[in-house]
Amino acid sequence: MTTSEKGAAREEKIVTIPGGLHNERVDGALARLLGISRSTIVDLIEAGDVRRSGKVLGKADKVSEDEQIEVRMPAPKSPLELTPTPIEGLDVIYNDENIIVINKPAGVAAHPSPGWHGPTVIGAVIAAGYTVTTSGAAERQGVVHRLDVGTTGLMVLAKDENSYSNLKDQFRDRSVTKVYHALVQGHMDPSEGTIDAPIDRHPKEDYRFAVVLDGKPSITHYKTLEYFPAVSLLEIELETGRTHQIRVHFAALHHPLVGDMTYGADHTIATRLELTRPWLHAKELRFNHPVTGSPLAFTSQYPPELTRTLTLLGHVREGE
Repeated sequence: MTTSEKGAAREEKIVTIPGGLHNERVDGALARLLGISRSTIVDLIEAGDVRRSGKVLGKADKVSEDEQIEVRMPAPKSPLELTPTPIEGLDVIYNDENIIVINKPAGVAAHPSPGWHGPTVIGAVIAAGYTVTTSGAAERQGVVHRLDVGTTGLMVLAKDENSYSNLKDQFRDRSVTKVYHALVQGHMDPSEGTIDAPIDRHPKEDYRFAVVLDGKPSITHYKTLEYFPAVSLLEIELETGRTHQIRVHFAALHHPLVGDMTYGADHTIATRLELTRPWLHAKELRFNHPVTGSPLAFTSQYPPELTRTLTLLGHVREGE
């Protein structure tokens, strides 16, 4: 162990390169082996904290099978602070002694994370007087699954450890039904189908994800609900639940979500439709109660900003 200038302990690791990563760039190889982001590895490399036989490596240097790379790991991060903060628009649609189901508004993260200083679902739930106690990181108490900050709709939180574990298993086993509605640019051809394309971190831009050959299996089912000039309203069911999965899959097909500038959406279309975030809503959520086993099903209406967008398009469907 060594100590940084600020006094935080930093671990020295010796990483042996397996055959499957022979001749890979050192930044990509270490990101996979250490389970941390490529950008973090690049920062370590640029600081001189990645060496081979005592010699500082560059991020484009290649690694060889069985060689050992010396890595001075980042200083441990301070625990994230969970601040109970009331938020406008938090709609609790189901509550019992084991779970809470909420309708999440836009602009709210699921839980605290590095670089996020805005409101969170877990902070709002606690501020509203609900008790959530599960193991794991304090800032993630009860958060079983997440929605992006800009995504609205249904989330379930567990109040106790057994419920948390059971719900996690249901999500892992893909027995939870998650249905979203999304507005995408263009018209899908075919009008309904399945996207089966692996997803992982973008190889160059760590804040984004991308379809990559060696990514995690990712499956999205969709069907077109309504056509408009230049855009389409889709119903989407996730078979897997990768970060940004819907956004990445449709962007990869050149049909990005309307308003999703991170993944290549047309700014002109979003401006015309008065949209400041991706048009994506978690519409339906179905799972078994973690204690009783009874099937539960919830639906969520579109929030006003998404309804306004459809009105501008001349939306004709009823009951949304």
